[in-house]
Amino acid sequence: MDILGRISATKEHLRPAEQAVAAAILADPEAASSATVASLAAEAAVSQASVVRLAHSLGFTGFPDLRVSLTQELTRRTLEREQSGLSHGRIDGRDEPGEVIGKLAFHEARTLEQTGRLIDVDGLVQVADAIAEGRPTLLLGVGASALAASDLNQKLQRIGLVSVFSTDTHMQLSLAALADPASVVIAFSFSGRTAEVHRGMELARQHGSLLVAVTGDPESPIGRAADVVLAISAREDELRVAALASRMAQLAVVDFLFVLTAQRRGSDLDALLSQTREAVRGQRL
Repeated sequence: MDILGRISATKEHLRPAEQAVAAAILADPEAASSATVASLAAEAAVSQASVVRLAHSLGFTGFPDLRVSLTQELTRRTLEREQSGLSHGRIDGRDEPGEVIGKLAFHEARTLEQTGRLIDVDGLVQVADAIAEGRPTLLLGVGASALAASDLNQKLQRIGLVSVFSTDTHMQLSLAALADPASVVIAFSFSGRTAEVHRGMELARQHGSLLVAVTGDPESPIGRAADVVLAISAREDELRVAALASRMAQLAVVDFLFVLTAQRRGSDLDALLSQTREAVRGQRL
């Protein structure tokens, strides 16, 4: 995940003084990239030690190391936007249709690329192995996250795997209560704080199911409840439009997981896909 995305994702879990420094960086990244410890501390109205502690909390050796990473990210973003013909990342009422399309395409492509870099490959393989073994899979998700859950459900069913998803959240909880140690429960929530999804995970945990979280915040309640976290990268604040980038990131994880699972199904895969294609052939005009 890029440095601004990391700051945004972890901000709520920081100490109050560190949160103030994080807010100052997010409010004006360019100024922060050339700031000193003293000037950034003054801007955030905290001690200089709080600036250093934030850098350590984010995994840096100190503030200079954080500042270098921030400068590199801002430079990369400038080049990407110039290459894409984008002068800024936000959509507003003055944008022409072509500009809106260009900005959306740019940010969604960037989200996919960052998610591909960030994703835990070992975690993906572990989950794909479990599903490919034929273990029943339960998908949890509400709102926009339900779209990703539904997509994975359809894909798994199409290659003969046992997968269940319902858009009814009460039914999701009922299904979670019926999970068993063989079940794989995959929870989709970008924020990691969707109450119904978290409750479903709690119910499934009581029966020893493998819990998987697809989330933008590994330190969220849903991230902490999972056995495997598949973290995604998305910066929706750049677009000021809800659930666009996060939806694309979640769908990317769906595709990663499905293809890895399909690989593990081996020689049966072609026959299964042929059977399902044949089943609907007569419904095409």
